[in-house]
Amino acid sequence: MKYILLIFFMNLLPQHAGKSLRRDDSYPKTFEDIKNEIAGYRDIAKAIIDLAVHGKAQNRSYERLAVFADTIGPRLSGSKNLDAAIKYMFSALWEDGLENVHLEPVKVPHWERGEEFAMMLEPRNHSIAILGLGSSIATPPEGITAEVIVVASFDELRKRAQEAKGKIVVYNEPYISYGETVRYRSQGAVEAAKVGAVASLIRSIASFSIHSPHTGWQNYQPDVPRIPTACISVEDAEMMSRMSSRGTKIVVHLKMGAKTYPHSPSFNTVAEIVGSKYPEQIVLVSGHLDSWDVGQGAMDDGGGAFISWEALSLIKDLGLRPKRTLRLVLWTAEEQGGVGAEQYYQLHKENISNFDIVMESDEGTFRPSGLGFTGNAKARDIMKEIMSLLQPINVTDVYDSADGTDIDYWMRVGVPGASLRDDLSKYFWFHHSQGDTMTVQDPNQMNLCAAVWTVVSYVIADMEEMLPR
Repeated sequence: MKYILLIFFMNLLPQHAGKSLRRDDSYPKTFEDIKNEIAGYRDIAKAIIDLAVHGKAQNRSYERLAVFADTIGPRLSGSKNLDAAIKYMFSALWEDGLENVHLEPVKVPHWERGEEFAMMLEPRNHSIAILGLGSSIATPPEGITAEVIVVASFDELRKRAQEAKGKIVVYNEPYISYGETVRYRSQGAVEAAKVGAVASLIRSIASFSIHSPHTGWQNYQPDVPRIPTACISVEDAEMMSRMSSRGTKIVVHLKMGAKTYPHSPSFNTVAEIVGSKYPEQIVLVSGHLDSWDVGQGAMDDGGGAFISWEALSLIKDLGLRPKRTLRLVLWTAEEQGGVGAEQYYQLHKENISNFDIVMESDEGTFRPSGLGFTGNAKARDIMKEIMSLLQPINVTDVYDSADGTDIDYWMRVGVPGASLRDDLSKYFWFHHSQGDTMTVQDPNQMNLCAAVWTVVSYVIADMEEMLPR
């Protein structure tokens, strides 16, 4: 009953809420006008927060994600699991009463890891936990048995190039940050092949490990021989580094059955709440539906996808309809470099002037602290005012830039972008590993993330003017 009364109350809000404060079309809106307009959304923001964090929608995004993740499991590009996930979400969004639910076809990479294992033969028998890296070739059917050379950097590899020929290169690179250290995963096979190595094993790009390898995509170069490549645990990389530093000979047997198939058909999944006044203008909220083939893909990026869905659900539940269209996109094949998003951009870029902001959540849904934002100074000031509406849950910060593989295509050409910022202290413990499961997710934290995502997307979609760019 209290929500019926709340909706009735909101319909009686002063008419300046969400509307232009210009005296006429020739009167330029000042920043003070914009601040007043945003302040008019304080009651609506509170209603969204109350519904998401304390009301009947409490824990809904978590519970929806749990059913999805437990039912579908991991969702690698090109896999039957990803097909099942897309069909599941299409039905779920339609049943939720959202508008224009549809699938937009794309072509995506199709790689399968197959059976794989690694065994240290010298100085002792030891089973090495591995995860083949995306797009890796297979070993010969009999596998590869070779001596190991351990290096801590590409520079060390080049200095020891003569030693590396015919060997398996093991990278024991120190973890600095994901952005800095991930180049060893993406380029490690190429750099090892340049010096004549027969395979490469890369220390997982992880800030913490309990003997768990972390996978990810890697890139070959056309003019460099392709060699098999996989990630190993931090513990095994450090152990082999210690052995090597003592002058101990290390021999490893590696067998990988990876296969690469022709690109497969897939889809970006789309749903909307159509705008009441400027339906052609778009506020886009998103996460990616695909994941790696280990764990459940609950954190990367089930959480981001499901709080994006939740944003539309909360707005619908409150009987709100913003002036602009609020569009949910669940991307496909993000893990292979934003493949689905790039094709979406090519299809829709002719309408780029109608995209108000692009938002992506792909760095976990832990306790939120604010938004990363990419845009000009005036737009940033507006975003700071919007974030002030989230003072009741103490999530008000605006950070220097937005991150998101899938929205980067739009931000490069000047469309404002936003990404959820949250507590990343444990994100890379589980990233791309068997540990990415529902156990990582926290319903209370997801409630807060959903509230942030909904308030920001709704207010931007309902303001009289688009963000400046």
